[in-house]
Amino acid sequence: MSGDVAKLALEDGTVYTGRAFGARGETTGEVVFNTSMTGYQEVLTDPSYKGQIVTMSYPMIGNYGVNADDRESTRPQVQGFLVRELTRIPSNFRSSGSLDDYLRENQVIGMQGIDTRAVVRRIRVLGAMKGVLSTTDLNDASLVEKARSSPGIVGRDLVREVMPAKPFEWNEGFTNSLVTYLPRREEKYHVVALDYGMKRNILRCLVQVGCRVTVLPGDASAADVLAHEPDGVFLSNGPGDPEPLTYAIDAIRDLAGKKPIFGICLGHQLLGLALGGETFKLKFGHRGANQPVLNELTNKVEITTQNHGFAVKTESLPADLEPTHINLNDRTLEGMRHRRWPIYSVQYHPEASAGPHDSGYLFEEFRKLLDSTKPVKAVISSAT
Repeated sequence: MSGDVAKLALEDGTVYTGRAFGARGETTGEVVFNTSMTGYQEVLTDPSYKGQIVTMSYPMIGNYGVNADDRESTRPQVQGFLVRELTRIPSNFRSSGSLDDYLRENQVIGMQGIDTRAVVRRIRVLGAMKGVLSTTDLNDASLVEKARSSPGIVGRDLVREVMPAKPFEWNEGFTNSLVTYLPRREEKYHVVALDYGMKRNILRCLVQVGCRVTVLPGDASAADVLAHEPDGVFLSNGPGDPEPLTYAIDAIRDLAGKKPIFGICLGHQLLGLALGGETFKLKFGHRGANQPVLNELTNKVEITTQNHGFAVKTESLPADLEPTHINLNDRTLEGMRHRRWPIYSVQYHPEASAGPHDSGYLFEEFRKLLDSTKPVKAVISSAT
């Protein structure tokens, strides 16, 4: 039963008291927030959240329960989960269980009954902070000290904690007939996807546009990739700071100019580093399903799903990289393309799980890139 006392302590000394749900125990992580109204199971199972305690800004969570189809990986990846109010009785024809039971079964600590607006406001003002969530130690001073001494995100390689242990093949597209934004295309190309903590819906989108996908662990070398003789290379999302991932940066640098490349999120950041750019940590990150992005090639606005705490510095891009998408909230870089090679990337999540479908065209653009010997500039500028 829910109801045990739980506490969240931040490194700045702030302590919040609520009621526990899910598992019991103690956990540490970077405390961040997500503004999505739905998609909490996708958030929980997104490997990009490894190392983080996630606060949902929407006040009621758990309404529609959980099910096997909405998982983005095999299990929840978050360090902890904070909500204003947990739904006691989920109601949905797809539901196979409650959020409370799901977190308990997967050993994830949750806390409800706190003012999540206050948590979000504090993070927006002061930035994402290290924190500790506990149901066992309820001493404020002890918890604050644990938060301050816990490992941060910067400089850590979290990808090795979530990437697959060995290569595998993926051939599953969308099984839900209601998903229509990417019609299934005939299989035509072989793509190697470098998995730094990839969401399953990305793989489904690649299959939908006609790709046979071989997934390699994120520490694969360029030689490992090329040994599969792919038509193109995909760089996935993933957790944490891109700068420590020197093995991935080196591999991407060696692949650039040899194969068409499409990157998303962490893959976008790694691509920027590999081609001479720089990255930096955002104050509180972009996490939610309502981020406005301007496509500067078409002058159209896309409402996007995002989950990242780092970004590529626009001013650091070398002459061969051109900005293509800009975040309309803070003007940070959301997309880029190479002026000579068939390479492009975006910071946000066009696979939209859960979220709007405005950016699904980017997967079609990857197929066009594989279809054609034209430079990527001509391909992407035709997007509608």
